[in-house]
Amino acid sequence: MKILIVEDELIYRRMVKKQLLEADHDIVEAEDGRAAWELFQREPFQFVITDWMMPGLDGPELIRNIRKSRQENYTYIIMLTAMNDKENIVVGLESGADEYLTKPFNSRELIARVASGMRILKLEEQLMHARKQMEVLAMHDSLTGLLNRRAIDEYAEGEFSRAVRQERALSVIMIDVDHFKGVNDRFGHKVGDRALQRVAGILTSDLRGYDRVGRWGGEEFILILPDTPLDGAAKVAERLRVRTEEMKISLENDELFSIHISLGVACSCGQFQSTAKLIDAADQALYKAKQNGRNRVCVFES
Repeated sequence: MKILIVEDELIYRRMVKKQLLEADHDIVEAEDGRAAWELFQREPFQFVITDWMMPGLDGPELIRNIRKSRQENYTYIIMLTAMNDKENIVVGLESGADEYLTKPFNSRELIARVASGMRILKLEEQLMHARKQMEVLAMHDSLTGLLNRRAIDEYAEGEFSRAVRQERALSVIMIDVDHFKGVNDRFGHKVGDRALQRVAGILTSDLRGYDRVGRWGGEEFILILPDTPLDGAAKVAERLRVRTEEMKISLENDELFSIHISLGVACSCGQFQSTAKLIDAADQALYKAKQNGRNRVCVFES
C-alpha cells in the first residue's frame, strides 16, 4: 500500500520517508497540500500523512477535500503538527484526521501509528469484501447462481422503462423444464438439481453483455433481451431449446437421459403498459407451448 507524505519542510519530509522506507512501505511525496490534492485526485491513496501548517492548502483543508471526495475505499490520515494544545488537536480531528503526531515525534511511535492505521484499513477491506459477498448472495439463486426473482424483476423494470423512453424493443423469454417433477420422482432431487444447473449453464452460455437470465421459481427461468425484436428473440429461444434437447445428463450408473424445455416469447414494441404485462404475455406464450405438446417455442400474439 502506498503512503502519501505531505510536508512542506524538506527535513521532516525526508525524515518521515526514511523511517517508513526502513519499515518496507511504498512512499509518494508531496511538498504541499495543493500538490497532494492534485496527486490524490489522480490516484486516491488509502494512507496519508500530512503536515498541518502549509502554504496554499493546509492540512485540515486537504483532509476535508479528501473526505468530500467519496472514493470507494477509506483513507486513513495521520496529521503532523507542532501544536500540542488540546483545542488545536480537536480541530485537526474534527477536520477528518484519524490520528495525530506532535513534532518532534519519536520514530517508533510513527511506525506504531502507521501499523495501527494499516490494521484498521485491513479490517475495513475485509468488511467491504464481506458486504459485497452478502450483496451477491442477496441477488442470486443459491442453486444455479443466476439472478433471483427479485433481482431479475428489478432489471426487467429498468430495461422496460428504458425501452419505452427510447422507443426500443424489449423481449422476454419464459422457460420451463418439461416434466421436471418426473425427473425428481424418477432420479431424485440431487439429479434434478444438477439438471437445473445444466439448464442454467445453457441459458447463460451465449448472452450479450446487457442480457440477463434469472431463476423465476422452481424449474422456471426468465431471459431479458434488451434491443431485441420478437423474431430475434424467437431465434434465441429456438437455439436454447435445441441445445437443451441435445444435452445429456449422466447418472451414477453411467446411464444418460435428456430433458426438454418449453419457451414463451413476447416483445414490448409499445403494446404493453408495464413490465408485469410483458412478462405475463411471455408466460401466456409459454402456456401455449406446453399445451401444444411441450419442447417447443411459442410467441405471444396479441
